[in-house]
Amino acid sequence: MGRYTRGSRRGFVTDTKLEPGARIVTFANGMVVREQIVDVDDDSRRVAWSATGGALAHHNASAQAVAEGPRRTRFVWIADVLPHEVAPMVSAMIDAGLGAIRRHLEAEEAAARA
Repeated sequence: MGRYTRGSRRGFVTDTKLEPGARIVTFANGMVVREQIVDVDDDSRRVAWSATGGALAHHNASAQAVAEGPRRTRFVWIADVLPHEVAPMVSAMIDAGLGAIRRHLEAEEAAARA
């Protein structure tokens, strides 16, 4: 999970600037937020963060990769946001992020088989 603070997912995050304990993230939709890293737990493959900026009055989130067998993983991304009116936008951003992660992992798997 250490990769969380480095790099981006093509088509989802367009820019990342690191600060101690945080990062400034520009998303493909133009939203810019400061994500403060709350916890990174490599053993449980979980990261938690909060974000401020854009339309967000409150944002708390976590993501965790849970093994479900030798070749299957469930990725759980939970976010709480205020105001409630931004929830559909954040949900769409999470869907875009999950899609970017899936494409990245599928491309890595295909490259490993080649």
